[in-house]
Amino acid sequence: MTVHFDRDKYFDSVRDSLFEGSLSQEQVDGQEAILNIFERDHNDWDWRWLAYALATTLHETASTMMPIEEYGQGSGMEYGKKDPETGQTYYGRGFVQLTWRDNYAKADKEIGLGSKDSPTSCEWHAENALNPEIAAQVMFEGMCEGWFRSGHDFDRYFNDVGSDAYGAREIINGDKSKVPSWSNGVSIGNLIKSYYEDFLGALHASAEDVEPEPDVAWDEYVLRVPAGTPVELLQVSAEELVERRKKRNQS
Repeated sequence: MTVHFDRDKYFDSVRDSLFEGSLSQEQVDGQEAILNIFERDHNDWDWRWLAYALATTLHETASTMMPIEEYGQGSGMEYGKKDPETGQTYYGRGFVQLTWRDNYAKADKEIGLGSKDSPTSCEWHAENALNPEIAAQVMFEGMCEGWFRSGHDFDRYFNDVGSDAYGAREIINGDKSKVPSWSNGVSIGNLIKSYYEDFLGALHASAEDVEPEPDVAWDEYVLRVPAGTPVELLQVSAEELVERRKKRNQS
């Protein structure tokens, strides 16, 4: 069974709980990209992982829900210097901040974006890390495989034993106990935990099971006519055969 998240129900839920009653088109588009990649590539994953990815995105993108560039573009950092071979600068980009050339190259390899001659490569075209679809893939794979901080991944914090949405901040950054000046005394770990709980509620409220389209067995459709009867052969699409099967089963 494939799960689909009803977008109307999902956005109705998060609009009030997380976005103060209003969503911009960019906020919708960014979340659409994340949900689309999850439904397409990770439908068998734990929904807690998706909820925490969305919560992380909310924090990392300052609620824009779109891939962003690191503030300052790596100024003063080693990764902020232009690579002499590729001409690219590997400061943070994406829903979560992908930095360093090695990590951009890893994204190419793990997601299948190609290499030097590929227009989708992040290593050779670093701005591709700002593409919402690519950014969503990087976030999911990176958080699942522990790219960002060794030993810290989804399964460590969300598993059969329990959930640790506070500690899961370690997947991206070790700042879970830090209290920002604007947060009314709430630590970063607890801020993201509260976002996670609202996103998880929205996912549960909007989830729908979708029956996969049946495979068409061509040899089931056999035409039997009396001997000598003229027959006109018609080319029928797979979609039409599926519809005919449905009507046959209902009759």
